[in-house]
Parts: sequence; structure tokens; C-alpha cells
Amino acid sequence: MSTQLDRRDPAPSHGLLGDEDARILEFEEENPRHTVHKEAKIRRQFGYSTARYYQILGTLVESPAALVAYPMLINRLRRIRDERRERRNRPTSDY
Repeated sequence: MSTQLDRRDPAPSHGLLGDEDARILEFEEENPRHTVHKEAKIRRQFGYSTARYYQILGTLVESPAALVAYPMLINRLRRIRDERRERRNRPTSDY
């Protein structure tokens, strides 16, 4: 039985983080900025495209288990996500 989060369930309410999920969160903690070097590290360490990495990270941001294990990181990522969402949804002024 795998403890890894089911990628199809955006907010699983069970269990512990899987090893891969923990590795991704540790990696994100150590590499907070999006750079070309980070993209290369993602491919080298995880074998994921950058888009796939951020899809998985987005799922983990919604995970209660991730919040318990990495509260500062998850709260920072949620704040960034919410700020970006708010900027996108803000009405633009027509001049």
C-alpha cells in the first residue's frame, strides 16, 4: 500500500506524505525561486517536466498532510497562489 498522495485528489484527507511528495516539498523549500537552474534540477532530480512538477506541487499545496509536515512552506505557497489569483481576477481599468 502506497502512502503517496493520489494526484487525482486535490485535497486528500488521509495519511502521511509519500517519499516523493516529501522530496518535492524539501526541494521547493531549498529552491524557492523559479530559475533556469531550478528547471534543470527538477528534470535531473525528479524526471519531470517543469509543468508536471508545478502540477504536483499545486496538488501538495492543497494537502492537509503537507500542511502538517511543512506548515511554513505550504502557507507561503498558498499566499503566493492567492495573491496571483487575486491579481488575475482584479478588474482592469480602461483608459
